[in-house]
Amino acid sequence: MGILSGLKVLDFTTLLPGPFATMMLADMGADVIKVESPDRVDLAKHIPPMDGEVSALFGQLQRSKRSLALDLKQNEAKDIIYQLIREYDIVVEQFRPGVMDKLGIGYEKLKEINPRLIFCSITGYGQTGPLRNRAGHDNNYLALSGAASYSARKNQAPVPAGIQVADLAGGSQPAVIGILAAVYHRETSGEGQFIDISMTDAVFSLNAMYGTGYLAGGREPEPESEMLNGGSFYDYYETFDQRYLSVGSLEPQFQARLCTLIGDSNLVKLSSSQSAEDQQAFKMILADAIKQKTFEEWLAILGAGFDGCVEPVLKFSEAVNHPQLQERNMVISVPKPQGGTQKQIAFPIKFSTQPAQYKFTGVQTGTHTEEILKEAGFDYDEIKVLTVKGVFGKQVKTKGDARV
Repeated sequence: MGILSGLKVLDFTTLLPGPFATMMLADMGADVIKVESPDRVDLAKHIPPMDGEVSALFGQLQRSKRSLALDLKQNEAKDIIYQLIREYDIVVEQFRPGVMDKLGIGYEKLKEINPRLIFCSITGYGQTGPLRNRAGHDNNYLALSGAASYSARKNQAPVPAGIQVADLAGGSQPAVIGILAAVYHRETSGEGQFIDISMTDAVFSLNAMYGTGYLAGGREPEPESEMLNGGSFYDYYETFDQRYLSVGSLEPQFQARLCTLIGDSNLVKLSSSQSAEDQQAFKMILADAIKQKTFEEWLAILGAGFDGCVEPVLKFSEAVNHPQLQERNMVISVPKPQGGTQKQIAFPIKFSTQPAQYKFTGVQTGTHTEEILKEAGFDYDEIKVLTVKGVFGKQVKTKGDARV
């Protein structure tokens, strides 16, 4: 039993933000049904590398979720949703504003059936505002938030992030927080509600360090000019063999250890100076010192007990095998429906009594359609009629004589 056992979720999302959010809910024990169009292509299912018929990415994002294939343009499909929503009282969707309403399964309609409904919409720009209907991607939301403008080197373009900051930190995680807050509110009040997640809003809120300075005093954050974006010695430094170390030794005790590490404890005064010129001078000294040794030589030095906020920049293959992440069980083996297992990234939160659950990897569209409908009260003959009508799509097969 997971910590969220008892929560029942209908997931209408594709790609990354919504599926990652509902994956987290499923990891914590929620019963998640992924409602999939039999005709709509989810790009996440086809992004290499492939693991059988689906991608490794899809296999992770959809783990532990049962798949229900429905052509939502058919009235019978809507009726199935109306039946399910009596019990599956959390909805997560990622369409543009108004699409769920047009399909007849928007918040206002569904809350008539279940007033306790929690309905979470994840969009790029939110349900209101002049950009509400505009398409966008991760770098677009970062650009409009202001964060990309100072996430750069001087006189250079902003750096494309290796991870999807807006999708995950701006979409998935706020959605989970909002849903769980709404669940708590419902437990105390009996009321459901609509949750409007804008990835742009959420990323804008991540300007916590320097946005406050502009709002309070009009100081515009600039590239490579702030404490944490390269304006101080807090930065990345190249080794002799073109690898990198991260240096974050901001506190006085760590600065002292850093200076000792590079062979001159008298540099502490320079490293602690608030002068931009002094910071650049110390950076040059630090860069030259780190450049004198290879990556492996630095690994040996840092691994000998150095505690001063200096760490190697690891390749992902190296991170997977790092003792810290291995000890934390951050790579797990998840059963595949067809047999065997697939290695995946684990749920990152550790609960003392109810650990994360990993039931199975993502499945093909409609794998659990018949199972879900039977649980919802549909009998064999009803399922057969719906199958013949194509409510589940032409490719979806059910057990027994209802096969098409």
